[in-house]
Amino acid sequence: WVIIDATDKPLGRVASTAASIIRGKTKPIYTPHVDTGDNVIIINAAKVKLTGKKWDNKIYYHHTGWSGGIKSITAKEILAKRPSDLLKKAIRGMLPKTRLGRTLNNNYRIYDNDQHPHGGQNPEAVTL
Repeated sequence: WVIIDATDKPLGRVASTAASIIRGKTKPIYTPHVDTGDNVIIINAAKVKLTGKKWDNKIYYHHTGWSGGIKSITAKEILAKRPSDLLKKAIRGMLPKTRLGRTLNNNYRIYDNDQHPHGGQNPEAVTL
């Protein structure tokens, strides 16, 4: 298990580091079609940083499936409602869109503060 502190770190840098660890790309036994990665714990997701005006200008879209059902939300609104969703969307976008990718989506946990229940796993800290 690996732990990453997202305090004052850019969103993309935290997400890409986590995605490569989840895939197992940091290990010499990496194989693209096998889950060889570690589980990742990300703490302080509410303190993640976006550069420039991305808090207001970065817009996430989804569609309800109904006619005219396009919905949008800014990064600032997501941070106010559920800060962990910003990192979750970024990491999910960096993992493969296959059966393996759906399995790898279960290999990370994101917490808004520095409290987490995984102390028994003895996670190793990763610096960015």
